[in-house]
Amino acid sequence: MNDCLFCKIVKGEIPSTKVYEDELCYVFNDIAPTAPVHFLAIPKEHIASAADITPENSAVVAHIFEVIAKLSKDMGMTNGFRVVSNCGESAGQTVHHLHFHVLSGREFTWPAG
Repeated sequence: MNDCLFCKIVKGEIPSTKVYEDELCYVFNDIAPTAPVHFLAIPKEHIASAADITPENSAVVAHIFEVIAKLSKDMGMTNGFRVVSNCGESAGQTVHHLHFHVLSGREFTWPAG
């Protein structure tokens, strides 16, 4: 998608602080973190949201969760972490490219916070 913020980040057209990258996904620090550790994990392929996951593209989502698990160990998130994906505007999705917020380093409450 030509106007997608995250597609532009993947292409290097918009700067980001890279945490991890491979052929399928890109992981970078959130520009407005809400926890001491807060990064986003995204597929390089444009998938608009979790509602658009299909049998044809679901392997990349599984791969992203494998990467998140590896990074959580590598970054010492031994006390736990939260993974969040907003799906649709009413759920708070502001960038329509599938992404997973990974947060750690503080106590979290439920349902918000």
